[in-house]
Amino acid sequence: QVQLVESGGGLVQAGGSLRLSCVASGNIVGIGIMGWYRHTPGKRRELVATITKDFTIDYTDSVKSRFTISRDNAKNTVYLLMNSLKPDDTGVYYCNAQHRTFGWNYWGQGTQVTISS
Repeated sequence: QVQLVESGGGLVQAGGSLRLSCVASGNIVGIGIMGWYRHTPGKRRELVATITKDFTIDYTDSVKSRFTISRDNAKNTVYLLMNSLKPDDTGVYYCNAQHRTFGWNYWGQGTQVTISS
C-alpha cells in the first residue's frame, strides 16, 4: 500500500500564492507518475498537473504559466506551487500516485484551497 499525505492548503486572496506538498510513504518502489487533481464546486474532479519520475510535466490549460509542479524523488515528495490564484481555483486538491506497472491509483485525503475575491 501507498499512503499520500498532503499539506499546504489554506485561504488566500486572489492574486496570492500557495504551495502544496504531498509525501508518499509505504510501498513506493513501483510509483511512477505523481500529480495533483482538484475538485472544484460544481465540477468533476479534474487533472491539474502531473510529473513523471524523470520529470516530464503536463498541465491543464487553465493553470499553465501560473502553477508549477515539481518532484523530489529522494524525499518521495511532489509539490505544486500555485501563483496568481483566482477564485475559480477554489476547491479540494488531491495528490495522486500511479503504479508504473499495474496502473494502480493512490489518492491523498485532499487539502482545501480557498481563494477569496
